[in-house]
Formats: sequence, structure tokens, C-alpha cells
Amino acid sequence: MKVITQAMVAATIKKRAVETHKGSFGKLLVIGGNAQYGGAIILTSSAAVYSGCGLVTTATHPTNFASLHARLPETMVIDFQENKALIKMIKNVNTVVVGPGLGEDSVALKILHTVFQTIQTSQHLIIDGSAIDLVATHNLKLPDAKIIFTPHQMEWQRLSTIPISDQTENKNKLTQHKLHATVVLKKHHTEIYTDQSVYQLQLGGPAMATGGMGDTLAGMIGAFVAQFSDQEAAVISATYLHSFIADNLAESQYVVLPHQIINQIPQAMSQFARK
Repeated sequence: MKVITQAMVAATIKKRAVETHKGSFGKLLVIGGNAQYGGAIILTSSAAVYSGCGLVTTATHPTNFASLHARLPETMVIDFQENKALIKMIKNVNTVVVGPGLGEDSVALKILHTVFQTIQTSQHLIIDGSAIDLVATHNLKLPDAKIIFTPHQMEWQRLSTIPISDQTENKNKLTQHKLHATVVLKKHHTEIYTDQSVYQLQLGGPAMATGGMGDTLAGMIGAFVAQFSDQEAAVISATYLHSFIADNLAESQYVVLPHQIINQIPQAMSQFARK
């Protein structure tokens, strides 16, 4: 198991070329946030924008539109129940994040089916939160795309059928291989399973034990994958930066809140780009 280092992150987050525009840094669609869990998708969208993705669109329940615009005017919004609009937008981006605050009802399942039926082989698909449980509960066939799962240990237990106490590196790797997907297993010392390697994050701590941390990480991973060409490097770098910022904040705070991490992302990326 390889330890994720600052050098790996610095090799990924490079100074931007002068002759670029918003289209140069990826197009991302984030899907989630039902009427009850709007905060989740707001955090995901905010993390994606602050992580430097060129264009971010949020597909969510209409009750979240006003709150999303008030907090994040940089994102575009569509109603995730409008199937034609959702299909059109999926086809117009290079990366999709689905699941934060999506819920597990019939509406959520229909939305996930639409994503799986529309996503293309060349696109990146980050499956998070509710979407992971929907895949596990309904035994959904995964689409042919560049898939990244971001489960915490209980979600991984439901998806992989491996009890938390038995989630060893070898067993996790075997299941990751069967899924044909990258797996970011969120835990103390998060582990990342790719086709090439297994990585361990040695940052992070109890100050991060707050609702919304996973939603924030999903947005960061989506933005990094959308704008950086090496998917593996993008995933490990986003995961590292998430905890790196949190650890810095935790030096003077008992609890670190997700929105505080989001606010620090541009400065942290600049710090690594100068290394």
C-alpha cells in the first residue's frame, strides 16, 4: 500500500497556462439534493467550483434553487426531475457526480437509471452517498464508464458485502477489481483502490467527524477529475487536499466544518501549484 505524499499532489496541481478559458478546466454535472437534503448538494457544488472546475451545473430538486443561487452564483441549475434536460446535460459534460442527498425513493432510482443509461465510456462518473446504496439495494448493472465509488465503511459493506471487520486490503482489492471501478474507502486513514495501486491517506482526524464531509470530498474529486487528465492522480490529490486543509484548521479548532474546508481550497491549491 502506497502512502499519498505532498509530492504526488504537487505533481498534479500545476500552475495554469495563460492561454486558457473556463472550457479548459472541465465541465461537471452534480446530481442530488432532494427536498430534505439540499445542503448535501450545495456542499458538493461549492466544493467543485472552489476546486477550480471550469463549468459546474447542479441538477437538484427545485426547492434548493434559491438556496443554491444565494450561496453559489457560479453554478447553473436544472430540475433533476426533468428527464430530457438531465439527459442533455449529462451528454454535455465530461464528468458526473451523482448521489449526495439524492435519497433512495422511486424518484432517486429513476434519476440514477437515467444517469447509467446516458453516461458514455469516455466520461467519468463519481457515485456517492445515496447512489451507492441504490446500486447495492437494487443490484444495478454498472454502466461502461470511468467509475469512481466514494463509500464510507458501512456503504462499502452494503456494496461489497464485506463486513466492516473483514474489510482487509486484499478483500477490498478483489471487489474493486470485480467492479471495474476506483474505490475511495472513507475511514480513518482513507484507502484508495485503483486498477494500478492501493493508496493510503495518513492525514485527517476526529475534527472532521461532521455531516457533509463526504459531500464535500465528492465535489472535490469531481472537479479534480474534470480538469486534470490523470484520473488516478486527480482522485488521490483531491482526497489528500481535503484532509490537508482540515488538519490545518484543526490546529486551532475543536471541530472543522465542511464549508470551512471549501473556503480554503483555492488557497491550498495555489500553495501546491507553487511547489
